[in-house]
Amino acid sequence: MRNRMRNTPAAYALGMFAMMVPSQAFSAFYSYYYVEKLGLGIGLATLARTIYLIWDAVNNPMAGYLSDRTDTRFGRRKPWIVSAVPLMMLSFIMIFAVPEGLAGNSLFWWFLISLILFEGVSTILWVNYGALFPELFRGDKLRAKASAVQQAFQIAAILVGSALTPILFGALGFGNMAIVFAFVFAIFMLLCVWLIREDEDARKEKPLPLREAFRETLANKEFWLFNIANSFAQTVNGLLASMIPFYAKYALKIPESQVSLLLASIFVSVIPLVAVWYWIIRKLGGFHSWRLSLAIYGLSAIPLWFADNLAGGIAAGVVIGFGLTGFLVTPSVLSSRIIDLDAQKTGRRREGIYTAVGGFITRSSGLISALAFWIVGMIFGYVSGSNPGPYPAETFRVLVSVVPLLLLALSVVVSLLLSNFTDDSKRESGSDTEG
Repeated sequence: MRNRMRNTPAAYALGMFAMMVPSQAFSAFYSYYYVEKLGLGIGLATLARTIYLIWDAVNNPMAGYLSDRTDTRFGRRKPWIVSAVPLMMLSFIMIFAVPEGLAGNSLFWWFLISLILFEGVSTILWVNYGALFPELFRGDKLRAKASAVQQAFQIAAILVGSALTPILFGALGFGNMAIVFAFVFAIFMLLCVWLIREDEDARKEKPLPLREAFRETLANKEFWLFNIANSFAQTVNGLLASMIPFYAKYALKIPESQVSLLLASIFVSVIPLVAVWYWIIRKLGGFHSWRLSLAIYGLSAIPLWFADNLAGGIAAGVVIGFGLTGFLVTPSVLSSRIIDLDAQKTGRRREGIYTAVGGFITRSSGLISALAFWIVGMIFGYVSGSNPGPYPAETFRVLVSVVPLLLLALSVVVSLLLSNFTDDSKRESGSDTEG
């Protein structure tokens, strides 16, 4: 089985499933857990995310640079991934296993330290895992196929991390839920590493010196515009995931036990839509499909404003699933093309540093999401679960509908500044191979 599965899109996608289960559970429920359940003020929660972003600004690019310079008989990326697995398990459990009695500043410090550890280890994993994609899959056709498979696994993980989480913490508590997901992560991540073999030729290339590596990366206009547009869209992903439990409680007025149904409506509909977006990419190309997905994603958030019960929320969730699917499927094809063009220019493949710097830009979406929560909360008077203010329903309608529409409009505007850098790939279509 190992030889048959080695370096296939499905083998690689196991890693996406592994990492997205705890990542989605974190992004969807950390605000609800700390702010609504434990009473941490949204101002302190936003401060913690701001401090983390400063830390991430340092560790993310360095993780990519060190990954590119690693040379072992096991590869460049795999040693980093394997070493990070136990640390990821422990830090994720720490996020949701808060000791009883912590409140105020003590709760803030627990959250901040847990966040720095969790996000720091996540950086190592995402940088090294993401750097494998353009190395393993060459050519737009194979990348489109691999991206579709990867995103199907990602959506399955999002469904597990979103819809199953309320069931698990309702039955087992938040701490035991985290233990279950930590072991799910470890099993699938180690299976992915076992089935992947890195390209030995890639690590034979002498890496660029640190200063030159960053200069070449930061001077790449297409890279910056592409990732800035993606960062606004990524903010919407995180905002929707983290605000849906609040939206369900205050706007739809449904019990916590039905939140899983609402989340499932979004992500179950996404699974078959991956095939639709794969077809769109083959017809329009990766660049135009990506731009189209941003516009559709923004418009699809509008129905969330009008829902006022579970049925309306489910219908709106199905609609937004179409736009979400497009954004999940399209970016990886384009980011890989940016790396290919850089390799043609510099003579070196630098997946690690590009993945890391791009990851930092898009991961800044967490801060934008936290700031949006804080600002809209102040406008409508929401402070925490113990002090929701006079207009909690309006607070979360704005956060799941109006703010996503505005952020995705910005994504579309930025994307219009970017020329179609995939045109040259058409000349390569004859050499693309299906794997």
